[in-house]
Amino acid sequence: MSIETPEELAALRAAGRVVAEAIRAMRTRVRPGVTTRELDEIAAGVFAGAGARPGPQLDYGFPGTTCISVNDEAVHGIPGKRRLRDGDLVKLDVTAELRGYYADACVSVTVGNASDATRKLAAASREALNCALETARAGTALNAIGYAVQQSVSSHGYSVCPDLMGHGIGRRIHEPPNVPNYHHPRFGQPLTEGLVITIEPILAAGSGAVRDAGDGWTLKTRDGSYAAHAEHTIVITDGAPIILTA
Repeated sequence: MSIETPEELAALRAAGRVVAEAIRAMRTRVRPGVTTRELDEIAAGVFAGAGARPGPQLDYGFPGTTCISVNDEAVHGIPGKRRLRDGDLVKLDVTAELRGYYADACVSVTVGNASDATRKLAAASREALNCALETARAGTALNAIGYAVQQSVSSHGYSVCPDLMGHGIGRRIHEPPNVPNYHHPRFGQPLTEGLVITIEPILAAGSGAVRDAGDGWTLKTRDGSYAAHAEHTIVITDGAPIILTA
């Protein structure tokens, strides 16, 4: 969607605050031994307190409040009995719907005494997101975001997952346009002021190719390499974007 009124911006900010609060609450509980379901229940409590609903469940029937993906799981992991282990890399992907408006964000968090390689992969996802945010301006081509992500990711020797990308958001989770993490001429349309999108670098230590894990939701890397994911929902402006989920 594109924001047309101050009221719409205020509503999106409110949804973004719920997402940010849920992620903060979840990441403080990330430690060896905690289950992904326990983390999901923390988010559910934040949602309930704010009167928000889980976007993936609402729009697609996803079996959880949030998507929690571990290690080689790139996206859409189902919360359950799995216990986090020392050295894991967990992705906390949270989408909230509040009074008809959606916001979406993700962080990659290392568990316990993680290896330097795992920490560097998580840090690379954050760096790629920051590089893309610096590019996101009204009048800039959409594919400039993908170029910024791809250049940042490649500089560390990692690969983007080309099948996974950001998207428009606002009245539903997924709206036009797609926001790829690589440069391609077909994504050359200019960004417009007020446009609401997610930027979400999803990268892997290996090739970046993904496969269905067999549960109908989770996507894993084909080569078993660890994946990282960072995401914010933003509003495009003539200057720096408004980050709704910070």
